[in-house]
Amino acid sequence: MNLTPKQRMEKAMNLEKPDRVPVMCQMSIGHMLLQTGFSPIELWCSAQVFSEALLQLRGAYIFDGILISLHGHSPDWETNIKRIEKTENELIVHWRNGDKTEFPKDDLPRNYPRSTGPTPSIAELDPSMIRDEIEYIPVSQGLDFAINAEYKFDIFQIIHEKTGSEFSIHGEVTSPFDYFLNLFGFKQALMYLLQDPSKCKKILQRFADGVKKLALEMTDQKIDAIKISSPFAGQGFISPEFYREYVLPFESQIAQSVRDRNIHVYTHTCGSIGDRLEMMVESGISGLECLDPPPLGNVELANAKNRVGHMVFIKGNIDPVNTLLYGNKETVRDDAEYCLRVGKPNGGYILSTACSIAPHTKKENVEILAEVAEEKGYY
Repeated sequence: MNLTPKQRMEKAMNLEKPDRVPVMCQMSIGHMLLQTGFSPIELWCSAQVFSEALLQLRGAYIFDGILISLHGHSPDWETNIKRIEKTENELIVHWRNGDKTEFPKDDLPRNYPRSTGPTPSIAELDPSMIRDEIEYIPVSQGLDFAINAEYKFDIFQIIHEKTGSEFSIHGEVTSPFDYFLNLFGFKQALMYLLQDPSKCKKILQRFADGVKKLALEMTDQKIDAIKISSPFAGQGFISPEFYREYVLPFESQIAQSVRDRNIHVYTHTCGSIGDRLEMMVESGISGLECLDPPPLGNVELANAKNRVGHMVFIKGNIDPVNTLLYGNKETVRDDAEYCLRVGKPNGGYILSTACSIAPHTKKENVEILAEVAEEKGYY
């Protein structure tokens, strides 16, 4: 009997065998822009437009789930615009508060605040002053997405109204470690880990309290899973010892609190993580995403399946750059078939790109993933 996409994903996340391997990838903002043609300002600022882009591409690629990576859009964002400049490749918004944001047609926005103020010093910072209410998403270096407290989860309601209960809906929160890096800047933050580890942990705990609170509120939105975005916790960035000390204890609190609500939670860490797969599983997560293969990372799917595939579901690990972006239909098909051969046995596998679908990836390359799953993915 064929399952619904939601049921298919649920069985895979439960380490069971669904009717076939589900397919679900996360998409870069640039790819969403290029494939939908929406205004880059509206895609970023409008919950209605962002949800429509997610739904359009889910349908085009026949994904079994939808990842809602941005939430808390302000409904009155247009009233904050002072003027808009148009160039050949981007729109430049001048906001009434003096900030300026450049919106490329194929990438994340670049924000230039009117004034940023000095970076705080850890010696002067009182950890208790860090609020336990998360007010922004640290999307990328220097780019934050403000969360409007009154409309924090509106986009989940929009998605549910348009899809019912047919698809697996996933939310996203960000690791406390990312907030720590964002607070001090990457270089200085890493120095502080060496210079004042005790205070660093107090700051990380404050962020963990806030992220856990946000995640628990998100579980009330009729979602099936939460992704913990933790891109800077791989071995190219911090050692296993530092991972155990500064990442694992705080992500564990979030993972375990979500699992206590019977909602799945999985971790997304970019780059090389081959030396810490088992450690990541210790956090209490129910799944692992990304698992970048060489040369992007160092995880071979067969090795990961053998080591942790009986403990957590695996979502990945097609190379989004060398296979999907630079490859062709044949190379994508070959890679997808290989991933199915390795990941499919005994269940608990979701066919996906390792990291996000790159902006200029051809639509026909992504479409092959669902085709291969339909041809080769049935149990």
